[in-house]
Amino acid sequence: MRRATADARVLAVGPHGARERPDRLVTEEPMEIRAGGPGQEPVSVAVTMRTPGHDFELAVGFLLTEGLLQSGAEVSDVRYCRLPDGEEQLYNIVTVGVRHRFELAGHERRFHATASCGLCGKQSLDQIGVAAPPLAPGPVVAASAIAALPDRLRVAQRVFDKTGGLHAAGLADGYGEVVSVREDVGRHNAVDKLVGEAALGGRLPLSNSVLVVSGRISFEIVQKAAVAGIPVLCAVSAPSSLAVDAATRLGMTLAGFVRDGSFNVYSGAERVDVRA
Repeated sequence: MRRATADARVLAVGPHGARERPDRLVTEEPMEIRAGGPGQEPVSVAVTMRTPGHDFELAVGFLLTEGLLQSGAEVSDVRYCRLPDGEEQLYNIVTVGVRHRFELAGHERRFHATASCGLCGKQSLDQIGVAAPPLAPGPVVAASAIAALPDRLRVAQRVFDKTGGLHAAGLADGYGEVVSVREDVGRHNAVDKLVGEAALGGRLPLSNSVLVVSGRISFEIVQKAAVAGIPVLCAVSAPSSLAVDAATRLGMTLAGFVRDGSFNVYSGAERVDVRA
């Protein structure tokens, strides 16, 4: 398996001069996601830049949160690319076997769009309303539990401690206890890994869960959380305007700037107990 970190040497410059020393970098490598049903040649769905680790969860989570699969029960197997004898396994192609015929038609454009050339706001909001099932009422979470989430997430960021260069996403219960954490160079990938883990474990939808992310909240993060059935989403940093619009439309609780014991609630305030 590929490592999540890589060794490097740096010139460390400070007020007392410069010196060479060893350092650790977060690994960033491409991973191609393929999918296919019985008797089908697997088709290439997307290439994502990711930090190696939990690759199978990432592949399954991506297919689910992008609407190409509806549940983990559709997955028959997940594997790395099968290579001829003697050829080195680079662990950079993951194929998801599907129990039925897999159809990519109509989805190709979405996986080549970027923040600068994607769908406009109204198109995105219309799309998410179709793709995401209605959210369950979910838990009412104490304000003190939400305020504590970033610190609880940070404690579990093992690779971040070595590199300082990773995003993290964590799933917590309604009491604010973090039950699962995934790290990745891409914040979307970290969320997909969590969703894939839950899907492979038969735990979707995550109707009683709280998602906490270490960075900002984009529209895509809201979309992925909604498809997984997560009713409460919190972040250390700010949400975008489209993220707030989407969360409001979906009835999702969205909290941002969760730091230093305080936070802002942008939508779904009924799930926050401000007295506790």
